[in-house]
Amino acid sequence: MRKEPYAITMDFIQKWDQNLLFEILDNIHDVVLVLDSNTTIIYANEAYASILGIAVCKVIGRRLDTIEPEALAIECLRTGQAFRAPGYIASVGIEVIGHMFPLKKDGAVIGCVAIFKNISEQVALSNELQRTKEVADYLREQLDQHEGLPASFSEYIGQNPRLRDVLKLAAKVALTESSVLIRGESGVGKGVLATAIHNSSKRKDKPLIKVNCAAIPENLLESELFGYEEGAFSGARKGGKMGKFEMAHGGTLFLDEIGDMSMAMQAKLLQVLQERELERLGGTRTIQLDIRVIAATNRNLEGMMDEGAFRADLYYRLNIVPLFIPPLDERKDDIFSLAQKFIKKFAGNKQEKTMLSLDVMHIFYSYEWPGNIRELQNVIEHANIVRDGPVIEVRHLPAYLQSVDGRNKSHHKDEHRHKKVLSGTHCFKDAVKSTVDKVERELIKAAIVNCNYNRSAAIKQLGISRKAFYNKVQRFNLQDELDGKN
Repeated sequence: MRKEPYAITMDFIQKWDQNLLFEILDNIHDVVLVLDSNTTIIYANEAYASILGIAVCKVIGRRLDTIEPEALAIECLRTGQAFRAPGYIASVGIEVIGHMFPLKKDGAVIGCVAIFKNISEQVALSNELQRTKEVADYLREQLDQHEGLPASFSEYIGQNPRLRDVLKLAAKVALTESSVLIRGESGVGKGVLATAIHNSSKRKDKPLIKVNCAAIPENLLESELFGYEEGAFSGARKGGKMGKFEMAHGGTLFLDEIGDMSMAMQAKLLQVLQERELERLGGTRTIQLDIRVIAATNRNLEGMMDEGAFRADLYYRLNIVPLFIPPLDERKDDIFSLAQKFIKKFAGNKQEKTMLSLDVMHIFYSYEWPGNIRELQNVIEHANIVRDGPVIEVRHLPAYLQSVDGRNKSHHKDEHRHKKVLSGTHCFKDAVKSTVDKVERELIKAAIVNCNYNRSAAIKQLGISRKAFYNKVQRFNLQDELDGKN
């Protein structure tokens, strides 16, 4: 005698043309399986045979709990709950994903329907993609190690040995959770380095929140950092406001110009860094924080500590890994590369190739750049606006630079350049001269090619005399280039 669920099924489909109904089910590409309350298989469509490789006639009437004890359909019968989930059919070794739902009568579970498809191919493909990704990640790691720096540091242009050492240390500390203190003069790119560290860290998918402590008035800095509750002070926003610390939760907080913070704010900052929690102004609720702090300053914090203007405990809290970025005057071998970067940046979509004249390059290498990279960028932007041809000449530079004697360099330094003693080299002048020679050779070579080997046009583009041109061709061994042989 057939069991009750089967009878119910047959009673229901009496209203249909049974052959039509079974034809519909057999044309479904997914397996359709019907069980009674004892896990007996009372129906299976043709997809069962094609996907599992077992004839339907061999499974009808058999109990699923003896064929496949871990089948998800059995769980559906046991709990009476419908669900969709992946699974593994051990008896035939395939991965599936299916939808199970119970059949009920008068509130009692009398069977279930399982509809599932074979996803073994997709799982295998996913595994292969994962393996490919792991190989790609490994190769990228090897490439990064070979080059010394991860891709996120590509914004930093330059091959100066001191700078490269700083960047390599920054790349290492980026992989940790340690606080970082970036030191350097205004305009050296402390913010750029902070961004590179964040983008190379485990927090790269979380926020990087930047705060310039010198740009925010003292009476507003506390609420800006810690936030406030509604009614905390006159003019407080309705509903309160989230502070920068909360916004950086899970990510990185970059505190620029930390040396400009008052002693009172330093004490409050230290407490938050130690406890990793805060309360908004006017609030009583404690907010837990998960942040990494990167700080930066152009101030002499050690001198400020001696004068009582900077807290020693905050200094040691922030100064776990100090990174000293050298000023541009100590990495003049990077000036040409930086200038080319900014020329390309300000050229926009113009196809015209812009060059620097030799006199401009001599000025660039003679000038001390108190504003560092930021000043160089501004100079290039200015020159790009006022130039009237493809060559940036001395007359296109800001007025204060036009008076710099590029042929007889003065070596007077400002008193604040006390970090010069850290350079550790007595051949700085020779290194700069060698770099200038290399750049000058490349400029002459480029002018020759750009002017289609027309010597007069190249001389005009370079802005030098014919005699000087031929002297430099001989000095730099460029005769073959001049004759179009290279």
